[in-house]
Amino acid sequence: MAPFVLFPGRHHLLTRFQADYLLRLAEDGSTIVWAVTSANHENTKRNPVPYHRREAAIERFSVLTGLRSVVVPIFDTAPTDAFAEVTLKTIAVATGLDLTPGNTLVACSTPQVVKLYERLGFPIAWAEAALPVQPERPWDVLLRLSQGDDTWRELAHPATIDVFERYRLVDTVRTVINDPIIGDEGGLTATRDYRTYVEAFTVAAERKWAAVRQYVQPGRIVDIGCGAGSVLELADREPGLHESDLIGVEIARHLYQECLHKKDQGVFRNANVYFYQRNVLGGAIFDDRSVDTTLTFALTHEIWSYGERRAAVLQFARRIFDHTAPGGVWINSDVCGPGDRDRPVLLRLTRDDGANPATPRTDLAGLPPAEVKAYVEGLSTRARLDQFAVDFAFPFSYDPVGDDTVRLDQASAMDYLTRKDYTDNWLSETQEQFCGLSFTDWTALLTEAGFEIDPASAPIRNDWVIDNRIAPVAALTDLDGTPLPWPTTHLLTVARRPHNG
Repeated sequence: MAPFVLFPGRHHLLTRFQADYLLRLAEDGSTIVWAVTSANHENTKRNPVPYHRREAAIERFSVLTGLRSVVVPIFDTAPTDAFAEVTLKTIAVATGLDLTPGNTLVACSTPQVVKLYERLGFPIAWAEAALPVQPERPWDVLLRLSQGDDTWRELAHPATIDVFERYRLVDTVRTVINDPIIGDEGGLTATRDYRTYVEAFTVAAERKWAAVRQYVQPGRIVDIGCGAGSVLELADREPGLHESDLIGVEIARHLYQECLHKKDQGVFRNANVYFYQRNVLGGAIFDDRSVDTTLTFALTHEIWSYGERRAAVLQFARRIFDHTAPGGVWINSDVCGPGDRDRPVLLRLTRDDGANPATPRTDLAGLPPAEVKAYVEGLSTRARLDQFAVDFAFPFSYDPVGDDTVRLDQASAMDYLTRKDYTDNWLSETQEQFCGLSFTDWTALLTEAGFEIDPASAPIRNDWVIDNRIAPVAALTDLDGTPLPWPTTHLLTVARRPHNG
């Protein structure tokens, strides 16, 4: 028997079958080398358990079974056929072990992974796949857990059960895997270019902070959907907040990691700066009545868009109300629909600023992002509306009235006009609705959640966007041709939890 058994995998859950199987493979004293892949991922549907908890379960597993183990974290790389080589080199650097086909047996049941090691000449033990009646694989058992099927405990090894119970991972796994908002890799959408978003957050941070600073209460300050942490950087510089806790919460793994990088680099002077990769809709993060100020910027329309519309936003508002201290505040800045959302209007759009194909394309989802960007940017403002209607996740109807004018509802008109220039992330932006709620709708929703609305709350029209992006290529009129003023594009709400609430 080979002195080493290489056991690659994500290893979120360990099974009783694995214990029996590895004991047979290592009966002559072989060392099990656990290559834990996706070690830098957590809180995603594919990787719901953080590496350090997986490592703890493996070590516990080794003690209970008597197996000699070495555990090595393997970080994700871009997809590559050389991943087996990358794994072997990582193990060599981390442990000094030189695993070769002459001294190592690879235990794996995933055909795609097996091929990578077979190509290098390693002998293979096929684990579950070697049996005529295959036992459930670890991921299948984890799915049982996520679905509330308690029989997962009969298949999972006691080491996993112990770690899951001690660290309350059962609820975490169920929440993350069943979450309708978090994507497989811990983001909202697979088409989003996070580099562009980091740049946008940085540019807009000072404007956002200036708009809300006067309403921020010292104490425990939480920025939900904090992006790359740019607003918290500005809060960190405020002398009046130097004794406050500054806490960032971000779903997207790419942005969360950027926050941690900034903290590691010493960007923040306040020692009490913390970041969490969490989804507030998935469950309470903070104790009830424990947060003095909650900040959200350009977040709630995403909750509306990727969740169950108003019900998701109301649930989010109630979560925030629960964790807000009496007298505390939730400050929300986001896009907003017009006051009269359903009003029929005429929208005239320029046709001479780009191409006007006979029909919109239906295949953009299969193209590289750069090609999508180039195509959409090449369309006229009028033709871009037709493309938007195809790609937009919230269907709307419109009727042509001549070559350059359409009849549609005011909310759909503004959803297009406020999105038409977002070509860098076109397929991501068209999955989000900006005009789902008007300011009146927001007032009713916040009141229903238990908040009192501060007089500072108001609908806002971004005149720069109107003057520079919309008015030069579009005109909005009533059905009789009477020009209409451009409606609300954004809002600021300052919602307070009553002192006796």
